[in-house]
Amino acid sequence: MKRSRIVTRVLLGGVSVGAFSACGVQLPRGSGVAAISAEAYYANDHFIPGAGYYHAAFRAFFPLAYNHYDPARKQYFFGGQWGAAPHRSIVNISAPTPEAALAAQALRTDISRGGFGRTSNTHSLYS
Repeated sequence: MKRSRIVTRVLLGGVSVGAFSACGVQLPRGSGVAAISAEAYYANDHFIPGAGYYHAAFRAFFPLAYNHYDPARKQYFFGGQWGAAPHRSIVNISAPTPEAALAAQALRTDISRGGFGRTSNTHSLYS
């Protein structure tokens, strides 16, 4: 009995999405939130608050989902641009470029960034 290569690829693709999504670089212990990294793999349309939706074919994060349809424009959004037809790609998992990972990490809204604290109450050299 001959096995189908398509079924094998689909099964391996599903397993790889779960395995690669757990490979992200971790923030300091106890934070529970993985940092966005060029070494981490993300599935298409993976959403991170503030950073947006990951478009695997374009290796970057965008504010709208991959192939989002806007009825007013009658166009589809993909890779930061609008098109008359949905974008087609076989890429459904990839790692962001280093520049895209750095920019997305800076835009995140799901992590606490600390702050300046109480710097106004420090001692002055002139007092």
